[in-house]
Amino acid sequence: MRKRIRHHHKQPAELDITTFMNLMVILVPFLLITAVFNQVNILEMNLPPAKNEATPPPESLPPLQLELILLKDEVVINKKPGIKLNTFALVEGKYDLKGISEQLKKLKADFPNETAVTLLLDPDVPYDNLIQIMDTVRLFETLQNGVKIQAELFPDIALGDAPTNDTRTR
Repeated sequence: MRKRIRHHHKQPAELDITTFMNLMVILVPFLLITAVFNQVNILEMNLPPAKNEATPPPESLPPLQLELILLKDEVVINKKPGIKLNTFALVEGKYDLKGISEQLKKLKADFPNETAVTLLLDPDVPYDNLIQIMDTVRLFETLQNGVKIQAELFPDIALGDAPTNDTRTR
């Protein structure tokens, strides 16, 4: 005798997504309302030329090729590569931004049409210090007719690696 096996046709179970949809209806507006929208400022910068490019002859170079070398313990300002103008030591863990700004204001007065500066960074310089120096190099606050305005110093910033100790200054 054979046993008959009855096959019961099972209907597929329905997936109830009502609770999931209710969760999404609540969650999506909540996330949109609480999201923090940051305004991102973009600062265009010039990269230094590749080392294999030919350097222009000295007579075609501008009279000012401003360099700021950011080291972990000081900032060196060079009028031209290798020609030191001034050095500002780190004071209480911070750069002397006022002194650097005053020096740059004097340079801007001597070279009003110059807008380029090259920041050469030591790998140990914190990112926050770089941003503070970039802000100091680009703008300064002054009073004009009793109103505080931001005046331009050297807005065209190029970045590079700081030279090694033996080639830093001559």
